[in-house]
Amino acid sequence: MSDASAASVPAPQVPAVEVKGVDKLFTAKRKPTVTALQAVDLTVAPGEFVSLIGPSGCGKSTLLRLIADLDTPSTGTVSVFGKTAKQARIDQEYGIAFQQAGLLPWRTVTKNIELPLELHGMSGAARSARSAELLTLVGLSDFAESYPDQLSGGMQQRVAIARALAESPRLLLMDEPFGALDEMTRERMQTELVRIAGETGAAVVFVTHSIPEAVFLSNRVVVMSPRPGRIRDILTVSLGSSTERGEALREDESFFENVSKVRELLHGEAPVGIKGVENR
Repeated sequence: MSDASAASVPAPQVPAVEVKGVDKLFTAKRKPTVTALQAVDLTVAPGEFVSLIGPSGCGKSTLLRLIADLDTPSTGTVSVFGKTAKQARIDQEYGIAFQQAGLLPWRTVTKNIELPLELHGMSGAARSARSAELLTLVGLSDFAESYPDQLSGGMQQRVAIARALAESPRLLLMDEPFGALDEMTRERMQTELVRIAGETGAAVVFVTHSIPEAVFLSNRVVVMSPRPGRIRDILTVSLGSSTERGEALREDESFFENVSKVRELLHGEAPVGIKGVENR
């Protein structure tokens, strides 16, 4: 191959997340060892939205914690954009949001969003500019000087998402962030999250117990088995881009078809181990 030909070949993308051969065991004195995860392999591409779904106790949140370097695997490796999970955390490669918004009640919306920037020494002017940009992104510019107790649950979660995006991470890790919201608010937040992920280009790994939520949000749905948590199957969801995933999608036949496919995989009605089932 000539130099010109070689130069025209695009360099392979480094995965946003790569999990290889991961087991996670929990041990405690005078208690049996619990195998939370077993032989987990998963790759998430840059900009991809991947949901983890499975029965309670299957290790979804444990897997997310390993990616976030909040825990370490017993065996195997986890990398984020080609770095160890620890180095990715140090380099602020990811933002994280949990079921509870975790806002500081004595700080305004703006000051809550600015907190990670403040902790990392960003100047006041730069913090103000970034928080204003994020408030526009999540549709809360009119509430910049409000306090958390003046906001609804959905608004608080939007602030938490804005805070997670403060340092422009290439990866967003989310552990059931809408689980405590009522159904109508939850659906609005799902639509907002699809838009935000599309506008920022961040990859997302999203833990949920809701099949419709996983299908609506995701490019791929990772279906996990009961403990010890293994990847039972991965369903590719082809429902259009972020701009095409509006409220009308929830009434579309293809949406219901994908919900049924995930339900079948969860209940073991489709062959186990055929990772990468395509939506045809």
